[in-house]
Amino acid sequence: MRIKMLHHVCIQTEKYEESLEFYTKILGFELVKETANFHKRDFNTWLRLGTFMIELQTGKKGDKLKNWSPLNEGIVHMCFLVDNVQEEFDRIKKLGYTTFKIKNGEIVYKVEDGYLFKIKAPEGTEIEIRDLPL
Repeated sequence: MRIKMLHHVCIQTEKYEESLEFYTKILGFELVKETANFHKRDFNTWLRLGTFMIELQTGKKGDKLKNWSPLNEGIVHMCFLVDNVQEEFDRIKKLGYTTFKIKNGEIVYKVEDGYLFKIKAPEGTEIEIRDLPL
């Protein structure tokens, strides 16, 4: 067996409505399926952007989720490739979203031969937007 592709990542949130709005309205994911009361969770939802999917879910009833931290092991951020970082930054700001990560006093900054910025989703997931794949 060989891995064919990355199918999805699963993101848990205690800010379900805010996270759903972020991924659909700010990042442009399509809501594919929303299931209420799914295996002791208030919601389990599938979102799609091209061939990539996010499984967005609430924690199980009675569980308190821990806040995201860059000190956790495992995946630290997700990255999406765009043609023009500045245009994407301007588009997101125009939509009213302002939770960006600042590095050395800048939001949009140069890394090697390209530019990037990072935005925080309501549940804490760090999203990198860049214009060069490497």
